[in-house]
Amino acid sequence: MNIQVVNGAAAKAAQPEEPRQVTPGLSGMTALVFAIACGLSVANVYFAHPLLDAMAHDFAIAPASIGIVVTVTQVGYALGLFFIVPLGDLFDRRKLIAGQAILSAVALIAVGLAPNAAMLASLAAVGLLAVMVQVLVAYAADLAAPSQRGRAVGTVTSGVITGILLARFVAGVVADLAGWRWVYLVSAGLTLVMAVVLHTVLPRHEAERPRTSYIRLLGSMVLLFVREPLLRVRAVLALLIFASFNVLWAPLVLPLSAPPFSLSHTAIGLFGLAGVAGALGARWTGGLVDRGHGQLVTGLSLLMMAAAWLPIAFMGMSLWLLVAGIVMLDLAIQAVHVTNQSLIFSRRPDARSRLVGGYMIFYSVGSALGSIASTMAYAAAGWSGVSLLGAGIGLTALLFWALTLRVGR
Repeated sequence: MNIQVVNGAAAKAAQPEEPRQVTPGLSGMTALVFAIACGLSVANVYFAHPLLDAMAHDFAIAPASIGIVVTVTQVGYALGLFFIVPLGDLFDRRKLIAGQAILSAVALIAVGLAPNAAMLASLAAVGLLAVMVQVLVAYAADLAAPSQRGRAVGTVTSGVITGILLARFVAGVVADLAGWRWVYLVSAGLTLVMAVVLHTVLPRHEAERPRTSYIRLLGSMVLLFVREPLLRVRAVLALLIFASFNVLWAPLVLPLSAPPFSLSHTAIGLFGLAGVAGALGARWTGGLVDRGHGQLVTGLSLLMMAAAWLPIAFMGMSLWLLVAGIVMLDLAIQAVHVTNQSLIFSRRPDARSRLVGGYMIFYSVGSALGSIASTMAYAAAGWSGVSLLGAGIGLTALLFWALTLRVGR
């Protein structure tokens, strides 16, 4: 018996020590700070949407090409997802997040003061550093108890959605009062304040990080796509839903600011508030995923996303039809987005930053493609062309989900 005890102790000693984990649980105050920080950070990516016409005028860019402003920001965001977000699995997230916030403020100031179209480089830097959002989402998933992870991701994602929606409204108001450049300068000041708050509030003790090189970390991110079929499927869905999202929002300012509507930036920004149903639905979606209804939520939401383009297409008859379509589209897209993240986070708890980074690369690519394709469609065929493009993407996403159901099971 003594020999067995000694051998058992020796065997345990020979095994590698498990890393110290974060104590499960995400306090309400910490979740609120996470949500606010995510909202402010992601807003920096979407401020440009209601300002495209003013930027086109200032820098003499043709309306058919102004979508490049959104595209370069999304390209920068995609690069940040691959090269920066995985660092959350390697370094202290608290310091990483605070550092990103400070550098984001510098990039925002550069955009606000740019004298010419060289501001495109600064916008790319804004997108590159805005990936702080994904580091925070992965951090929230780590802190949350397993039975509440979907709800925690939904809560933090609500901040992301609210930031996207308020970005258009706030940008429109500030642009009407002081010009589009002040949108970025004001955001720079708020981002610096948030850097201090995050450094103070975020937990100081995390799980021990794996000892590996940065190159191997990036390589393992690629391997996750090879080894995790669910990640591949959900990443493609992310590309399609956010392409549809930007097909609506990127060119919307063009018809609304022109006759017969001739709306101000403030009025155009108000349409972003119509999508608040998406923010409210995000947390509810996370709860359904926790109870095992992820596939049902995905299918119904994709069907709603495709149907939303019918009222959107007839906004010339009534702007209330546009409002109805916006509510449907935003709710559907955010429901799928929360479901996607909740499902992939359950696969590899040790690689959540890399999982969300890889997943969100597809989101960023879809956003960039949707932005440039929609402005081109508007130039070629007006709002009807934009609506057909959006509906086509929605139906493609629904078909892809139906063909890949076995992966979800």
